[in-house]
Amino acid sequence: MLNIGCHLSISKGYEAIGKDALKINANTFQFFTRNPRGSKAKDIDSEDVKKLLQIMEEHNFAKILGHAPYTLNICSTNERTREFALEVMEDDIRRMEYLPNNLYNFHPGSHVKQGIEIGIKYIIDALNLLLKPDQTTIVLLETMAGKGTEIGGSFEEIKIILDGVKLKDKIGVCLDTCHVYDAGYDIVNDLDGVIDEFDKIIGLDKLYAIHLNDSKNPLASHKDRHAKIGEGTIGKDGIFKVINHSKLRHLPFYLETPNDLQGHGEEIKMLKGAFKDNG
Repeated sequence: MLNIGCHLSISKGYEAIGKDALKINANTFQFFTRNPRGSKAKDIDSEDVKKLLQIMEEHNFAKILGHAPYTLNICSTNERTREFALEVMEDDIRRMEYLPNNLYNFHPGSHVKQGIEIGIKYIIDALNLLLKPDQTTIVLLETMAGKGTEIGGSFEEIKIILDGVKLKDKIGVCLDTCHVYDAGYDIVNDLDGVIDEFDKIIGLDKLYAIHLNDSKNPLASHKDRHAKIGEGTIGKDGIFKVINHSKLRHLPFYLETPNDLQGHGEEIKMLKGAFKDNG
């Protein structure tokens, strides 16, 4: 079975987001825990959460993925910016525990010309403060396109961070197809090679989720511009190879394509049609 969903808005509530997923035949979804461009988060309604959990159980949902706001930079040159990111992520992980045993994803951030070593140290220090032995949420580093001073554009950078985290069982990776392609990993012509490289450097046991996006830009462009499935440089065939790969097909896939709910439903239908159940 293909575990597939898209990014949905939680602004209407937890039960509503579950119903939106069902409308498009998704069996998982990604959501922002708060305003993606700010810091405000709604109070948790425990009854509303219970209704979502019931939907997820009844319809055999795969793990869902909470996403940190885009504006956070946990390795900023500014101390208050780093503290703010830490405060938000700490609250997000606390909130994720209302939805136990799921995933929380964040962008590693930008070192802003202070040097990649310093930036990575800030990320490691923050994660060692954030992660707790009793949490059920797995926190994921997202692979990035490597634009500007962005950290996470190579598997080696992700590996350094993972190696520095003390609670290894609470940390993992979310691979973004657009980002890795834009970073220079040729998943179109050498998917096996990219997966083998990931396994050699990081380890496939640390890969928990995939952001499934086409790219508006060519290989190694370092641009990070998502395209609808089949309308970018990765193409339908490239994406179909990802969802059917023997080492990836069991993972949850989350669409972040520039689409509305109906458009995501059409993409999910197309992807399910291309998924080989006996693959």
